[in-house]
Amino acid sequence: MPWPAWHALQTGPVLTAEPDHPQLPALNEAGVHVTTSTEDLLRERVAAGQDVVWFTAQRQSGAAEVIEVEDPPGARLAEAVAVMDRLRSPGGCPWDAQQTHTSLMPYLLEEAYEAYQALEDGDLVDLREELGDVLLQVLFHSRLAQEQNEPWSVDDVAGDLVDKLVRRHPHVFAGASADDLEGSWEALKQAEKGRVSVTDGVPLSQPALSLAAKLQQRAARLGAPAGSYSGLGGELWALVARCRAEGVDPEVALRTTARSFRDRLAAVETEGDLPATPQQWAEMLRGPA
Repeated sequence: MPWPAWHALQTGPVLTAEPDHPQLPALNEAGVHVTTSTEDLLRERVAAGQDVVWFTAQRQSGAAEVIEVEDPPGARLAEAVAVMDRLRSPGGCPWDAQQTHTSLMPYLLEEAYEAYQALEDGDLVDLREELGDVLLQVLFHSRLAQEQNEPWSVDDVAGDLVDKLVRRHPHVFAGASADDLEGSWEALKQAEKGRVSVTDGVPLSQPALSLAAKLQQRAARLGAPAGSYSGLGGELWALVARCRAEGVDPEVALRTTARSFRDRLAAVETEGDLPATPQQWAEMLRGPA
């Protein structure tokens, strides 16, 4: 429930025609006093210009003056923040109480990869759930940050994001044209981050193929070639450069092949007897030409 709704409940009056309304225990626990009333009294108060909160489990047809308003988009995010706070606070979940930024690091990657896989699979139902798990990581780390020596909260995260989006979209919020932004996106980021090198801001923790492609892309802005290196790492580096020259994302290319191998291996397992020789395995796992 968004803050304006809570404010309305706290300032009252709050009325209901149902003394056994399922939300009454929760409201009483939150310190909200609810008075049992009738629709006639409700109409009288509304006619007198009073603001009244009317709680009903069923849609009412007789109170024409009462307007039902749906929560705005994002209203339930506040509920998610409140639940996370409850889990982390004294009397909440023991496991949640033990977590740190460091202990949660694997989950941040894991949940992001699971959301990515849902996109690869085209499973939008699963994507909804996985994005919720990613959101949980945002809420969890933000809640932990409130306990730091220099605390910040999820509101600060959201506020910084809003400021960044507005700043990076002057064609939407400041009257600039889209043409004015041609080639200036990175300049905007460089200015706000105080970056010096074209490689600043490249997350080194990303998968190696993506990291190599991103660094080569940044170098190309300066007119610098990918260069050559020895060893297996050098061969992979050269393959990334080849992928970029052919307009292929090396991470996607290898992931596609890996998923194809996974599917073929699973198919062989379900067929019964496994191949007995390397040659038979090679034949069964051979991909399309």
